[in-house]
Amino acid sequence: MMIKLPAEALLRGSCSDGRCCSFDTRKKSRQSRRVQAASCSQNANGKPERRVVVTGMGVVSCLGHDPDEFYNNLLEGKSGVTPIESFPCDDYSTRFAGEIKGFQCNGYVSKKNERRMDNCIKYTMVAGKKALQSAGFSLEPGSLDGLDLSKCGILIGTAMGGMQTFTSAVEDLTLKGFRRMNPFCIPFAITNMSGALLAMDLGFMGPNYSISTACATGNYCILSAADHIRNGDADVMLAGGADAAIIPSGIGGFIACRALSQRNEEPHRASRPWDRNRDGFVMGEGAGVLVLEELEHAQTRGAPILAEFLGGSCTCDAHHMTEPQPQGRGVRLCIEKSLEQAGVSPEEVNYVNAHATSTQAGDLAEYRAIRAAIPGSDVRINGTKSMIGHLLGAAGAVEAIATIQAIRTGLLHPTINVEDPEDEIDMGVIVGAEKQAMDVNIALSNSFGFGGHNSSILFRAFK
Repeated sequence: MMIKLPAEALLRGSCSDGRCCSFDTRKKSRQSRRVQAASCSQNANGKPERRVVVTGMGVVSCLGHDPDEFYNNLLEGKSGVTPIESFPCDDYSTRFAGEIKGFQCNGYVSKKNERRMDNCIKYTMVAGKKALQSAGFSLEPGSLDGLDLSKCGILIGTAMGGMQTFTSAVEDLTLKGFRRMNPFCIPFAITNMSGALLAMDLGFMGPNYSISTACATGNYCILSAADHIRNGDADVMLAGGADAAIIPSGIGGFIACRALSQRNEEPHRASRPWDRNRDGFVMGEGAGVLVLEELEHAQTRGAPILAEFLGGSCTCDAHHMTEPQPQGRGVRLCIEKSLEQAGVSPEEVNYVNAHATSTQAGDLAEYRAIRAAIPGSDVRINGTKSMIGHLLGAAGAVEAIATIQAIRTGLLHPTINVEDPEDEIDMGVIVGAEKQAMDVNIALSNSFGFGGHNSSILFRAFK
């Protein structure tokens, strides 16, 4: 059955000029093709293994909308957690979050669609297009000569989808009746629409779908996007996650779960991974998108190579809806499977960007799993959420950006607010109040979600 929307609802993409985006396809020497083909490993079929590299990054966060600005703020130990301003919440037991203030699309989305779209979609569109720009693509109208659009895909997920759009639709239905409901309420609420609209703007005709595994979503999307490249389904994939749940029903719902910190007098000190006095996580919002690209394709067009994606894995605790398995068995299995899949030994991993949500059960379960799977004394562990809160489905992708920035800069950002660590926490491996210099060999980034969904991904500097 076909659903007919009003004519204005038939979106043809949302570039400010109404045309598709394009990029410069200047040809480079093909010598790199021959060198790479001769040097890469082979798979079980005797064919060269397709290596996956990161060539671009885009971020929307409470600490900035540029990967360098974002990471510099993390290195300074700056908290983006502030009192909520987007709605009245004086009677809420939690009144703060990692809220993005005064967000504007700045031409990445047309003004008309910017007024209509849910923030979850807007964050995706901006982060995705900025990621393409950082990968050396241009958003200027023009020819797509040299790019096989059928081999370009998008896999950007969300835990909650267009939550504000859906909430408003329910309010309209209740107060005004179904005839007064917004015709966009279904398209802008469903979880796949962000990637679909981005594809309409870009003309990307390759794999395009959304994964939703709660707070592990970003990592799951990156893993699956990389598999599409390795399998030959795509040469370029936009991968990541987005969420925008700092709204009354979002904050209220997590309060009802008894999941949020209530440190209202000191919001910047509320997210405190591994600290004895932690009292719940802090809600965040935003988006993170990586441009994943097949190595030979990236080298041929002279793309910047920011890091290499080595692999990863996912498991399920099969234990509880919201609580992790106390000893972290599912998480440990996930880390060990990730190392095996990537062909990496535990001794090679010297940096872990932990999920570290600042919850009583989660922090210790993850720490136990990390130290069991990676017992070396040289490893360093930090928690990005201490400064930006928990971005739900966007968390894994935004923290992947922080992980890659650590590889690129040789600097690990601090974990703020760890003032009284739990007894079993070895502060010799935790990056505490001050940033640390480190030549990152191989980095691991963890993300876990309600339902017991575990995910780990691995990066290293390109060699």
